[in-house]
Amino acid sequence: MKKFVIALLLIPYLGIAQTLENLDYISPFKDGVAAIKKGNEWGFIDQEGKLIIDFRNDLVVTKTDNANYPIFEDDRCLIAHHKGGVLYYGYINKEGGTVIAPQFLNATNFNNKKAIALKVHKETIGYNDIFKKDVVSYHYFEVVIDKTGTTMDHLTQLALHVSPQNIKNSGSPTITSKFISANLVAVKGNNSKWQIKKID
Repeated sequence: MKKFVIALLLIPYLGIAQTLENLDYISPFKDGVAAIKKGNEWGFIDQEGKLIIDFRNDLVVTKTDNANYPIFEDDRCLIAHHKGGVLYYGYINKEGGTVIAPQFLNATNFNNKKAIALKVHKETIGYNDIFKKDVVSYHYFEVVIDKTGTTMDHLTQLALHVSPQNIKNSGSPTITSKFISANLVAVKGNNSKWQIKKID
């Protein structure tokens, strides 16, 4: 009788595969996972069809040749969170854990364990006695980051000034630099001329 009860308890877990239904989109596999969409949320499945990242609304879609969907590169996927009306970018791993907190004004997918991001700096330049608050200036640099979010190199030496209000109204600033090989980045200057920079 005891064996019969144990068998009855195990039946729901044996031989019944996980079924995902009513999906709006299924991407091709990339980096061992595929993005799936239901409504306005995305998740990821592994090559066994197991849902490894549940549906969520903070995954950033990447434009590919045929469609737009979130992707993993080097075990990292872009996420974006609003803070004070401004969108900040970060990354999760394949367990769905945040490995680089959203802190960049824009960021690319990883490529050979490196990504390009817009790192923002907030500088207090004074104090407003009337409103009883600091007067701050925001500026950002294009940087190369590693898989932990640590800055490996500054691509732009001059700070680009930005107002949080402008970001709210116009969206994320554009990244102008781009990887052209595993260790080479093409950096666009203010004169619209390019330079090539080696990243070790």
